[in-house]
Amino acid sequence: MPGAEAQTDMSLVHLFLNAHFIVKLVMLGLMAASVWSWAIIINKWIMMRDMKRRMDEFEDVFWSGQSLDELYRSLANKPTDGFAALFMAAMSEWRRAFEGSGRAFASLQTRIDKVLDVSISREAERLESKLLVLATIASVGPYVGLFGTVFGIMTTFRSIAASKNTSLAVVAPGIAEALFATSIALVAAIPANIFYNKFVKDTSRTQGRLESFADEFSAILSRQIDERTGAAQPAAPRQSA
Repeated sequence: MPGAEAQTDMSLVHLFLNAHFIVKLVMLGLMAASVWSWAIIINKWIMMRDMKRRMDEFEDVFWSGQSLDELYRSLANKPTDGFAALFMAAMSEWRRAFEGSGRAFASLQTRIDKVLDVSISREAERLESKLLVLATIASVGPYVGLFGTVFGIMTTFRSIAASKNTSLAVVAPGIAEALFATSIALVAAIPANIFYNKFVKDTSRTQGRLESFADEFSAILSRQIDERTGAAQPAAPRQSA
């Protein structure tokens, strides 16, 4: 009969429309969290992929033997990230030292190291942005879904007690509505957890590459500082025996 068929409709839309108001709010919140997490995942995936490509390209150019001043001028008016951001920060400090006094040049190595550390921190912060959202969805989502499930089952049991009917046709739709919240929670939490772990690993690997490049570039500039200061300053007189 049409009435019986309507009562036993188990489609997802029917389950959502017939769920309790609180359970509907839980489902809508979890759906929004799932969409938000996928937006972050796609954006972060594209950003890290492009950043890795630009870092590889810059590394090839940097070690090709091109003059550091020429490379600096070619990047002067372009947005930079990764290796290029570290290079521009250190070279800007290097060039400012030659425009200042000799006293500023004497402490150049320390300032370059600090500038590189700050640049690494900024790049790491940019890579880690929004990862906390994925971690929150991955950890809290299942509990929110469980809350919706428990609330839905309680509502179902109250309906059973009021109708005094325990047939499967009466019990099944209510239980299915309650479990629907948990299924949405898992759909939101599982991808968030997987990609959170992936992005944390990728961020750690990228930060390690940035630190290695900073150490190598700092060593290059340190050698040039020693050469320039040694050429600019006369040798210290030897003490007589």
